[in-house]
Amino acid sequence: MSTAPIKPFKRILLTGAAGGLGKILRERIKPWADIIRLSDISPMGDAQEGEEIVQCDLSNKAAVHELMKDVDVVLHFGGISTENNFEAIMAANIQGTYNIYEAVHLAKVKRVIFASSNHVVGYYKTTDYIDASMPTRPDGMYGISKCFGESLSRYYYDRFGLETVCIRIGSSFPEPINKRMMVTYLSYNDLVELLRCAVFAPRVGHTISFGVSNNPASWWDNRYAAHLGFQAKDSSTVFAHKFPDSSDYPAADDITTIYQGGGFLLTGPQYK
Repeated sequence: MSTAPIKPFKRILLTGAAGGLGKILRERIKPWADIIRLSDISPMGDAQEGEEIVQCDLSNKAAVHELMKDVDVVLHFGGISTENNFEAIMAANIQGTYNIYEAVHLAKVKRVIFASSNHVVGYYKTTDYIDASMPTRPDGMYGISKCFGESLSRYYYDRFGLETVCIRIGSSFPEPINKRMMVTYLSYNDLVELLRCAVFAPRVGHTISFGVSNNPASWWDNRYAAHLGFQAKDSSTVFAHKFPDSSDYPAADDITTIYQGGGFLLTGPQYK
């Protein structure tokens, strides 16, 4: 008689499994399902125990529909994660996300966790304190594509009852590399815990949550995601010694410190 623990789900799909966060999540989400189906357009190595590897271009509608067979929950981290030209963003992030949602709907998948981004609100000022009820203000084509994903997921919830948690990920890296990231830092442990809450909460409807650790300074109010039960345990405070206070203030016209999007405002097309 098997003594293996019964896992909550049969199969979870993780798109973007070859990306930076996908590689982190690959091992950490295994306790949640018997099988983790890993998908990316790039190679992901060999399948390990409890894994399935499916190389897939998300802009290929037929391939995405095949990808969704027998899936219970989707963690959608696939697509381009930096600023790029519209044509590239269109194929990977817009067409790709539409294909995911249409396939999810037809396959009757229970829930989607959509990796959105803080760049959907990048043109709010760093002196603003915002919540998920406020209008989006994207800072580039990448941010626009994430606005599309949030709106698309809202439509699929309103029209078909498909639940989604959109996570506006801050800066999820081993540690902050600049002062902006001291505000937007999301530790890997807190990211995994937020995903766990999003996956297992009994009802989420359509929820937008800012993905951020318990940092001393904050731009984002998560009141509308309180029902997820997420409590960040980490903080950028432990890295404060790397960014000592200074009397050198940025220039008054430095857009990377005026707006929450930071350096993203200097990428992509530049208009004069």
